Amino acid sequence: MHPSFERLGLTVLERGWLSANNIVFEGRPGSPPAVVDTGYVSHAAQTLALVGQLLPEGPARVINTHLHADHCGGNAALQAGSGAECWVPAPLVAAVNRWDTAGALSFEAIDQRCDRFSAHHGLADGQLLRLGGHDWQVHAAPGHDPDAVMLFEPTRRVLISGDALWQQRVAIVFSELVGEDGIGPALTALQRIEALAPQIVIPGHGAPFTAVAEAIAASRQRLAQFAQQPLAHLRYALRALVMFHLLELRSRPRDTLLQWMTSTPLLAGIARQLPAGLALADFAADNLDRLLHDGTLVAEAGQVRLP
Repeated sequence: MHPSFERLGLTVLERGWLSANNIVFEGRPGSPPAVVDTGYVSHAAQTLALVGQLLPEGPARVINTHLHADHCGGNAALQAGSGAECWVPAPLVAAVNRWDTAGALSFEAIDQRCDRFSAHHGLADGQLLRLGGHDWQVHAAPGHDPDAVMLFEPTRRVLISGDALWQQRVAIVFSELVGEDGIGPALTALQRIEALAPQIVIPGHGAPFTAVAEAIAASRQRLAQFAQQPLAHLRYALRALVMFHLLELRSRPRDTLLQWMTSTPLLAGIARQLPAGLALADFAADNLDRLLHDGTLVAEAGQVRLP
């Protein structure tokens, strides 16, 4: 544990895929116990067990940096156990409460699951949120998700970045998959992080890290490559979404997997971003063959599975 974490009353639960990390804040005067991001729904029982070791009575607040299924899939279970109030990016409060999974919420678009939960408060750029007895600033972090936010504690310079900054890789820029600019906003979010000058970053995935300048530089380089080579980003996105899908289901018949790669709403929309003459079916088959060729996936008896 980084020394700042204890002073700030937080514990980082580093989760494996399919779940995002959970950041658990102890209750202190003026700030009830809270959890930032809650993992994927298939890991909800594990989330409850892990959080329960730190907060036996459960959190009073659940906070989401953004509403992708791997960050909010444990919300419903935590709310059922403790009645926690939920804070989500402000533009999505109404969408959550009418459960607009085919529209503003992305769950159906990428065929990922999330149990229904309720939202009580919005998070907006410039807002202050009291957690662990300290004031955390809310900062907009568009790019990976247009409504995403980050949380920054200025005295210890700790940043909860969600998926705006990882140490080793860069997250999918979802807006780009539907023909909208997402790389520009993602670069703006990196500028915001650079201006904040955090000493340590708690990312949505992976261990907390202090090599912040290096991570920002690597992310900028990768985003610049994607801007110059949009097809490379489409390949990267399709690969990541296929891996997420198989991490949940473990294996699928090859034909069924290829059908999923071309019919899931968001992935079907990739067809409009492909160069003229490149069919989505061919693009999907080529990407699947690449995953098999490099050993990331294995084909066996007509099934495609994880090694």
